[in-house]
Amino acid sequence: MKQIIRTDKAAQPVGPYNQAVKVNNMLYVSGQIPLNPVTGELIKGDVQEQTRMVMENLKAILAAAGMDFSHVIKCSIFITDMNDFPKINEIYASYFKQDPPARETVQVGALPKFVDVEISCIAAE
Repeated sequence: MKQIIRTDKAAQPVGPYNQAVKVNNMLYVSGQIPLNPVTGELIKGDVQEQTRMVMENLKAILAAAGMDFSHVIKCSIFITDMNDFPKINEIYASYFKQDPPARETVQVGALPKFVDVEISCIAAE
């Protein structure tokens, strides 16, 4: 059974996709960029501030599905500059206090709206 997860407490999709899709006990959360859901503005500049906004968007989508970061089993992080990895990692780690999920971090040439970081995740009940 496929269930579409939507919330106005996270950034709205910038293309033809949903914030998340839940199938049975698995939640697949689309990549989130640092788009403020209240103002609709893109967070620019400080990569730590961008990462925090991305993580807050993920948090809101997880909550809309009745989950939190303890349910996350896998994250994918896409960044445009591997030199930002330590700064991004510091903010990311603060959301996973215990038993962080599996993960990969990949440097890419560009991301939607030319942001510096995008993160997606998979969670399970």
